[in-house]
Amino acid sequence: MTMTSPARADTLEDALIAAYKTNPTLKAAQADLRATDEDVPIQRAQGLPSLDGTGQYIEFLKQSSASFTAPDRSASASVDLSVPIYSGGAVKNSIRAAKTRVVAGRADLRGSESGLFSQVVAAYMDVILNEALVSLSRNNVDVLTVNLEATSDRFEIGDLTRTDVAQSQSRLALARGDLETAQSNLINARETYIQLVGKAPQDLQPPPPLPNLPADTQTAVTVALKNNPDLIAARERARAAGYDIDVAGAGRAPRLSLFAGGNYTNYLDTLGGVVGAGPISQAQTSAQAGVQLTIPLFQGGLPAAQQRQAQARASQALEQTVATERDIIAQTRAAYASWRAAAAIIESNRSAVSAAQLSLEGVRAENTVGNRTILDILDAQRELLTAQIDLVTARRNAYVAGFSLLAAMGQAEARDLGLGEEGLLYDPVANYERVHDRIWDWDRDPDPTAESTRTVDIPAQDGDIPDNQ
Repeated sequence: MTMTSPARADTLEDALIAAYKTNPTLKAAQADLRATDEDVPIQRAQGLPSLDGTGQYIEFLKQSSASFTAPDRSASASVDLSVPIYSGGAVKNSIRAAKTRVVAGRADLRGSESGLFSQVVAAYMDVILNEALVSLSRNNVDVLTVNLEATSDRFEIGDLTRTDVAQSQSRLALARGDLETAQSNLINARETYIQLVGKAPQDLQPPPPLPNLPADTQTAVTVALKNNPDLIAARERARAAGYDIDVAGAGRAPRLSLFAGGNYTNYLDTLGGVVGAGPISQAQTSAQAGVQLTIPLFQGGLPAAQQRQAQARASQALEQTVATERDIIAQTRAAYASWRAAAAIIESNRSAVSAAQLSLEGVRAENTVGNRTILDILDAQRELLTAQIDLVTARRNAYVAGFSLLAAMGQAEARDLGLGEEGLLYDPVANYERVHDRIWDWDRDPDPTAESTRTVDIPAQDGDIPDNQ
């Protein structure tokens, strides 16, 4: 692999931390939650007083010929205050729905984090797997090259036939093709790793054992139904949809508010008067205050339609909760079955590798006394390679399935994996506490900039592996 920095070993924890810090998908999910947080002050604003000021300047271009007091111009200003008192529960339930969706958004962020980590673990294990496959394929090419040289030498002295040489040449050609494929797959795995983690893989170390794997399927499902973030989010959205029904129904209720206002008008010394009547005041002020009650009498069925619509959407949210629960149960059971199967396959493949190694040694020994052919040696070598490939593949599958099981159980996030020691964890509550009570209209955050890192400067990967691998 092309590297410009000194070689160092990366662990799975390093990869997860790098992805947590720099992955754009996760950073976008965090920003989306911050946007959801703002729904609470947005809905609360509907129940707070509003104050409006208006200024106006008028030039009266043409006056009535019968008017003796009409001014030529005027300047005026007014202030209006409105204080909502009662809105049928619309504001209260809108705030409740917004707060509930914030909780759902936090669960969505947990799901995004867990999903990213699952992808990183798979990419990490894919790099390790494909490096192992390249190593096995390269070793197979070396073995078959030596075998072809030995076969050719024995053919020269008449000990073997041209068929034996052709068989060896054919297997070597296939092995070289397999090596090219393995190297291509390794390049793809490394590039996927860069896409997710934000840096090139460097001498990836074996991953640590996975924590808290369940003893049986039922335990896994029970934990998943309690902790899975997607299911929590679906339940909270269904709860928020229930508040939406009350918000829609509030459209039929009376609305009560207080109001107050003041006006000032100045005619700029252009207001005339009746001759002999004395000076005319050029400025006027007024003020008013009161209570306004609005009682909807007929709205063409709008509130009823809006409430029925909210009920239908609440029904949809309830059904989606059940569908999500079904998905979680299926995912958890399937992940558990895959993990247990892969773990069992590892043991079987270990036995297969040991047996294939003994078989190859035996076939080679028997070939020296004429009891086995070159084709038998080639077949035994192929069987050993297949068993070795199956073993490293099973190890990868077992680890990825185990992590997928933890993710389905809601236990594959940064806090669960002990990645918070460096103080890097994003606190979803901090932003909510920062904004939920803000009421100043001119409050503003700094212009946003991308927190994630680009990968354009990382060199393109190749399919080579260090000699020590």
